Amino acid sequence: MTNNEEPHYGNGKICYLELPSRDIDESSSFYQAVFDWKVRRRDDGSIAFDDGVNEVSGTWRTDRKPTTEVGMLLHIMVDDIEITIKKIMERGGTIVRPLGLDAPEITAWFKDLSGNILGLYQHRG
Repeated sequence: MTNNEEPHYGNGKICYLELPSRDIDESSSFYQAVFDWKVRRRDDGSIAFDDGVNEVSGTWRTDRKPTTEVGMLLHIMVDDIEITIKKIMERGGTIVRPLGLDAPEITAWFKDLSGNILGLYQHRG
């Protein structure tokens, strides 16, 4: 899944995330390694990211509590969910809902190093 075009702009588009983090360097390294997010330093010195297809940007916040209980659940689209699960576990994350429980959808849930629970989604086909 690659998108070489600039981000699409439009009313109602989800465009920015603020993810709780216990350590911004740790979180940025994790998401960069697992999901190929582009990590950058802003002019004010803060760390930001752009997702793997340059459609969503955001930052990590140390002044927020991690999302440790599932309410609203953000899913990250991946090319190969099994490879992504392996990367998550190799880098210290945990799988909290295994692959296959939402069949026929290809999903799983993981907990990042700060304790945030997020979903993984692989497009069928």
